Parts: sequence; structure tokens; C-alpha cells
Amino acid sequence: MSLLEQLQEAQKDAMRAKDKLRLGTIRLALAEVKQRQIDAQMIPDDANILAILTKMVKQRKESASQYSAAARQDLADVELAEITIIEQFLPQALTQAELDDLLTQAIAETGASNMQDMAKVMAWLRPQVQGRTDMGALSGLVKNRLN
Repeated sequence: MSLLEQLQEAQKDAMRAKDKLRLGTIRLALAEVKQRQIDAQMIPDDANILAILTKMVKQRKESASQYSAAARQDLADVELAEITIIEQFLPQALTQAELDDLLTQAIAETGASNMQDMAKVMAWLRPQVQGRTDMGALSGLVKNRLN
């Protein structure tokens, strides 16, 4: 079952269960997929949907931290609940050991030896880790390894 079909089935399940938060979050995700489909004139595949969901999680994490800093824990809790719902559709997160193994493999296969090769390493890693790790943290790991 494709990721789009999973989202659509989850939407139906949320409607049946009358789970307003889950339904609203899934509707937002589906609306974003539809918007990208219209804007880019493309058929949504799992890779595109993963990118959309990953971006949605990142946006909500930033919002939750801003709400917490502004002493609005009620709004931060809603954002954190939405993150939990969206993450159910993302693949299992990579462990640190798996990340280290992929990083070693990427450096070996691209022949990277210094910081000028960072783009090659990141380009090799991106399809492997999409939706499974934070790309900003991964970038930091690559920098440390190449220095």
C-alpha cells in the first residue's frame, strides 16, 4: 500500500472514530500533497510524500518550541500531538549505529576526503535517509567526519 493510500485509509478511520485532532492533521497532510501535485504538475509518489511529511514535522517542532518559549504550553501540546500523528506515517528512525554505517559507506563510495566533497556525500545519503533522520543533524555529522 502506498503512503498516499495509507493516509487516505487513516483519514477514513479517523472519521469513523471521530478523532478530530487526527482527522485534522491527516487532512492537512493530504491537502499539502494535493497542493504540491497541482503546483508541480506531478504524481505524488512515496518519496515526495515523505518529503512533505518530514517538512510538516520540522515546521511543527519549530512552532512547538516557539510556543513553549512564549509560555503557551497549550498550543505547544497541540503541535506535539500533531507530530506524533504525522510520525506514524514516516519510516522507522535510524539508530546512531545505522547512521554511522551509512556515513562510512557514503564517504567510501563517493571518495570524499575533505569539506569540498560534502555535497557529494549528502547527495548520496539523502535518498537513503529521507524521512528517517534530521537532515540538519546529519549535515553536522558529515562535517565532523570530513574535517
